Amino acid sequence: MEERALVDRHLTLSDQPDGQVRVSGRLDGETASLLRAAIEPLCAPGGVDDDRSPGQRRHDALAEVCRLVLRTGDLPEHGGDRPQLVVTVALDPLLNHLGAGTLDTGLRLTPDAVRRIACDAAVLPAVLGGESQVLDLGRQRRLVTGPLRRALVLRDGGCAFPGCDRPPRWCDGHHIRHWSDGGPTRLDNAVLLCGHHHRVVHQGEWTIRRGADGRPEFLPPAWLDPQRVARRNVYHRRC
Repeated sequence: MEERALVDRHLTLSDQPDGQVRVSGRLDGETASLLRAAIEPLCAPGGVDDDRSPGQRRHDALAEVCRLVLRTGDLPEHGGDRPQLVVTVALDPLLNHLGAGTLDTGLRLTPDAVRRIACDAAVLPAVLGGESQVLDLGRQRRLVTGPLRRALVLRDGGCAFPGCDRPPRWCDGHHIRHWSDGGPTRLDNAVLLCGHHHRVVHQGEWTIRRGADGRPEFLPPAWLDPQRVARRNVYHRRC
């Protein structure tokens, strides 16, 4: 049986016409156990307002594990570069919230996905001409890192979204006022968010503001709370 599992093991990623990717394959017992061990801690609901299905939570947990591995910088080089996600998008549409992006695999990303990735990513600006020629290639820069990220960890303690228990290593640095809208990269304009709540915030129904003590507060959408009473995460520290 072990030999059969070794022969049958495979994993296939198939691009679909609608822009999704179908995942299929067979895992041996050891690999399946590793996968479960890696994603199960992240499969719990991220607070009382988390309405994702179990399958959606497993999907998002796998994405979080991949992000964490990419952050370590320990993966082998690929084509002479560290593994990275490359998204091409025109600047003007991005600034106007209209910029769909294209991955180096050819798959398309929505404008919201592009802006979310740009919050806390290694950004390599490329200025494209009318025929998509690369006119200027900027230097890579990390938006939320070093002393700023350490300050975020000390202030937020993990994902700052109300009710979320995700620790800092699973979080991105989100610009409260987006960088493409002129938002500065500094502590008073940044907040730690896990992958799921980063997506929730970019959907635009929740509003983030600074409280009187400088810490982030979240105003829920009117359909959830007509009074839109500000909420804070009290999991990481009592406040």
